[in-house]
Amino acid sequence: MLVLEYKAVGRPEQYRQIDEAIRTAQFVRNKCLRLWKDAKKGEGKVGRQEISRYTTVLRRKFEWCNKLNSTAIQAAGDRAWAAISRFYDNLKNGIKPAGYPRFKKNVRSVEYKHSGWELDAANKRIVFTDGFVIGTLKLKGSYDLALYGVDRIKRVRLLRRADGYYVQFAIKINRSENAEPTGRAVGLDVGLESFYTDSEGHKVENPRFLRKAENRLRLLNRRVSRKKKGSSNRKKARNCYARKHLQVSRQRKAHATEKARDVMMSNDFVAYEDLRVSDMVKNRNLAKSINDASWYQFRCWLEYYGRVFGKVTVAVPPQYTSQTCSACERKVQKSLSTRTHVCRCGHVQDRDHNAARNILQKGLATAGHAGSLAENSENAWGLDVRPAPQLAVKVEPGIPGL
Repeated sequence: MLVLEYKAVGRPEQYRQIDEAIRTAQFVRNKCLRLWKDAKKGEGKVGRQEISRYTTVLRRKFEWCNKLNSTAIQAAGDRAWAAISRFYDNLKNGIKPAGYPRFKKNVRSVEYKHSGWELDAANKRIVFTDGFVIGTLKLKGSYDLALYGVDRIKRVRLLRRADGYYVQFAIKINRSENAEPTGRAVGLDVGLESFYTDSEGHKVENPRFLRKAENRLRLLNRRVSRKKKGSSNRKKARNCYARKHLQVSRQRKAHATEKARDVMMSNDFVAYEDLRVSDMVKNRNLAKSINDASWYQFRCWLEYYGRVFGKVTVAVPPQYTSQTCSACERKVQKSLSTRTHVCRCGHVQDRDHNAARNILQKGLATAGHAGSLAENSENAWGLDVRPAPQLAVKVEPGIPGL
């Protein structure tokens, strides 16, 4: 599935109608969730089919609700069921916290399926034809929708962000690109000091986008607190604050996309740690730095580009990758402040470099092809584990992750 995003250009009245459509979708989603909660208290049973039928009941019961396209109402019900099914799956798999479904009060998007919209791909315009009379919106972006065809578009989403409104198209297509085999394998150790260190000792600097923007964010936040609640000036100040956070988010995504693409184009085999970031951020001292590093987003893009280029990605258990000596496999206990690995066998190496070598060995063993890390040698899989060159690749904003 490929997601293409465009900036929606319209009139203020059209934006107000988009907000009404979003609020209606939020209402339907919360009502479907209430149906499930009430049935749960009464020991009843509400499944996907019951929720789907209930969306039809809501259309008949509320005249203003019927203004929203029927497929958009179905999509809102699907969102409620997605939260419910995810909760049950987490309980089944023993994941804690399981994520009990909650009512939403600040939904920012509404999703249409196959109807309720008409696309003019040649002129980059889309017309929404449901009862809210949103009308024609211009699409501002560089992607050419005519290359894929309207029949491949499975979902259309109207999205509100701090800097305006956007239209996203979910296109059913298997994206693939030809990449020359490099014969190289690499292990990656992500960290806070460096964004990642590979098994050859190459380090990528941690950009720390949030840390660099903190002074500006504090200033903007103070401006919000000084404005009168409910006033137009306070809304403007909140919007400026939200725009800065949005900028940081986009910087993280662009950086993770670029580095993941570089890594996958430079190697045929990539091993990385299977980190539980959601558990790691419970450490209040490191939570902000971990979130700022965007480890999970980087992993998602690695796996995505692995599928695009036909490369192999392997997530390995992170236990003892920093403590184990990559030369003799002896355990060397060290604290987080110890940045140099020193073993009794005489092996001295940067802590992250040593961990990356262990990650590569674990990845090759997991794939059933354990090999040597000796320089200029090939492992049992035929992959050269010499340093991979860093390629300069243009970032493609808007290409989706998972």
